[in-house]
Amino acid sequence: MATVGKVITCKAAVAWEPGKPLCIEEVEVAPPKAHEVRIKVVATGVCHTDWEYLFETGKGMKFRPFPLVLGHEAAGIVESTGPEVTRFSPGDKVIPLFLPYCGECERCLSPKTNHCKKNWTNMQAGVLADGTSRISCKGQQVYQFLGVSSFSQYTVVPDTSVAKIRSDAPLDKVCLLGCGVSTGYGAAINAGKVEKDSSCAVFGLGAVGLAAVMGCKVAMARRIIGVDINPNKFEKARQFGATDCINPRDYSKPIQEVVVEKTGGGVDYGLECVGSPAIMVGASFEIWHTLYNVFLVNLDLISFLLMGRTLKGTYFGGWKSVKDVPKLVDDYMNRKLKLDEFITEKLPLVQINKAFGLLKSGKSIRTVISLQDS
Repeated sequence: MATVGKVITCKAAVAWEPGKPLCIEEVEVAPPKAHEVRIKVVATGVCHTDWEYLFETGKGMKFRPFPLVLGHEAAGIVESTGPEVTRFSPGDKVIPLFLPYCGECERCLSPKTNHCKKNWTNMQAGVLADGTSRISCKGQQVYQFLGVSSFSQYTVVPDTSVAKIRSDAPLDKVCLLGCGVSTGYGAAINAGKVEKDSSCAVFGLGAVGLAAVMGCKVAMARRIIGVDINPNKFEKARQFGATDCINPRDYSKPIQEVVVEKTGGGVDYGLECVGSPAIMVGASFEIWHTLYNVFLVNLDLISFLLMGRTLKGTYFGGWKSVKDVPKLVDDYMNRKLKLDEFITEKLPLVQINKAFGLLKSGKSIRTVISLQDS
């Protein structure tokens, strides 16, 4: 290919500083170095995490260096590979991943965790293995969000953070498996291990919550209660398998009391998919019977634990990223997993700020950005 070994000039949405809209800029993407893959990004989802790191930095969110190219939920095509890359070739369809999987370390070999540490610290800091980014703009380095930066037409990612997928997979759909859908679905299937004929309550019906509902449905839960303050999401939740939908604003009492009353004592599993400490405490930990589980929380509530309740957090749904994502793609292609139903809008890169607005307003489950149409 004519671009191999050369700097590629392309378009990207650059966050120059926190709290400001993204700017569409021309950026330079350097060739991949050892154990790196340069990807032509075809499609990317707009995740709430992207919004939070732009607009909530310093308000509880860990600071990220700016300027920054956000985006971490994507799919694309390998443009070129750096030295010592053996698993990828130009033309391969791939999903870049914010969670690495080297397949060799103690954590990758353990069935108890998916927290591979390969390149982890640098990727969290917005750079690759050598401590620098491959993206620059106007003569300065632009940091790569979670080591991915999919709001750019091209990006460079460590080869331990890339999943090769089947050639017939639609990239504008399977991009969603790079974050939200995999996380929520895995929370029910892997972390929660929801059982047949159980009852579940899912708090928050965004992409992660709907995916958790889908996971509960696949696990053959008998009753799945979706909880959200936006009733416009209820029809979608029922499509994914919710048997009941509740709006906390319709009641004068705490939502946990409502759930307990409606279920005759509480549910078996509570899945918190909002990220609110108040909801984690009240709307999750107080809604089930004595010996049941809650996921996606990290709180020390001794009295509840002593009564037999358990809690468990999950990162990326417990999936071994590079190893498991291709299997999720296969499940979608075999109609065992929904993806199309999550997509509420498709926009070009130049409308990325509109996508953020739709997300924040609650009018969008997932907007997919078409990178090569911009």
